[in-house]
Amino acid sequence: MKTIKYPLRKEWDELLKRPVFDSTSLEGIVKDVLTDVKKNGDVALKKYTKQFDSVELEEFLVTDKEFVEAEKKVSNELKLAIQQAKTNIEKFHSLQKEDIKIIETAPGVKCWRKSVAIEKVGLYIPGGSAPLFSTVLMLGIPATIAGCKEIVLCSPPDLNGNLNAVILYVAQLVGIKNVFKVGGVQAIGAMAYGTESVPKVYKVFGPGNQYVTCAKQLISKEGVAIDMPAGPSEVAVFADESCVPEFVAADLLSQAEHGADSQVILISTQEVVLEIVKEELEKQVKLLPRKEIVIKALENSKAILMNGNDEAIDLLNNYAPEHLIIACKDYEQIAEKIINAGSVFLGNYSCESAGDYASGTNHTLPTNGYAKAYSGVSLDSFVKKITFQKLSEEGISSIGNAIELMAEAEGLGAHKNAVSIRLKK
Repeated sequence: MKTIKYPLRKEWDELLKRPVFDSTSLEGIVKDVLTDVKKNGDVALKKYTKQFDSVELEEFLVTDKEFVEAEKKVSNELKLAIQQAKTNIEKFHSLQKEDIKIIETAPGVKCWRKSVAIEKVGLYIPGGSAPLFSTVLMLGIPATIAGCKEIVLCSPPDLNGNLNAVILYVAQLVGIKNVFKVGGVQAIGAMAYGTESVPKVYKVFGPGNQYVTCAKQLISKEGVAIDMPAGPSEVAVFADESCVPEFVAADLLSQAEHGADSQVILISTQEVVLEIVKEELEKQVKLLPRKEIVIKALENSKAILMNGNDEAIDLLNNYAPEHLIIACKDYEQIAEKIINAGSVFLGNYSCESAGDYASGTNHTLPTNGYAKAYSGVSLDSFVKKITFQKLSEEGISSIGNAIELMAEAEGLGAHKNAVSIRLKK
């Protein structure tokens, strides 16, 4: 982790750049796979499952028997932990429901807005070295609460043609039955276009590697909605002398282990804090099972010394981190000034892992600076907001003249006439 002292504002944009890769060739590869899936359906899925996952499958849908067998493999201890997380996530997301409020904007003019669930949604759950069963909770629970009629889940199979047992257990726990053994770009294509086995959906959710991310961005150009553009995971920690260096180092490492292209940023106004945390990083990294990945991620990462809190906050808002931990004594006052972040963790005991698993907030968050304009996944992500209006005779009379004048000024005579013809009655 490189240390940068007192960077000038004109240097911030360059300093805060995320790790990048050449996506030129990547996009061509992804587009070819998507086109093949769109054209050839299950035949293409079988081909790419063999090519990329090294397994031949005849059927992609997970059977009832497989759900039963998977549940037996999950320990009771883990089941209880998952159920505790489920309760907290349900509690947090259920309270995001909005009541319908009818507003009379003028005499006889009533307007309101209603949340309606997206009928068909697709959830992509990564497998591989870190099968993210927690993401099934984070996406499946709000989808269920919202009332989505059809929830499709895709996840890559292992070499034996099976899905991770915990992923299947959690899917069943939240009520998802349409689970398919399909991973990577082909899974995104299957949900976007539909195949003989996998139903077409209207919106695709979920994290993934650079290929999956690219696939989501490409299908969004064709009218299939996605949760958000997302890249490698990241965290920024703002720490002062009140922090616990061991905690800060552990939080930085917890994000770094996601992948070699992940980035972690440590910011402080005190050089001694940076030095102590970096020493602690060196101690802890040696004990991690994924230390090779972590070490590569730390090469993309920075420790930044700032002149004061206000300047540090400006830098953080410029960076717009996916996760922001404020390990400072004045964390509440600092938090009030944060305007760009996916999710914020306050104080020494609010580790980012809490939000990843069990505090109740959603862990599907905007990365790569998108927190300047995007929110993380919530109940709203699974609904559409439809507006309604109802005008009585009194209502059209009260605003009709204003509509006529505005329509005429825009040169839209038919718009004006739609009002005039009513006023004459």
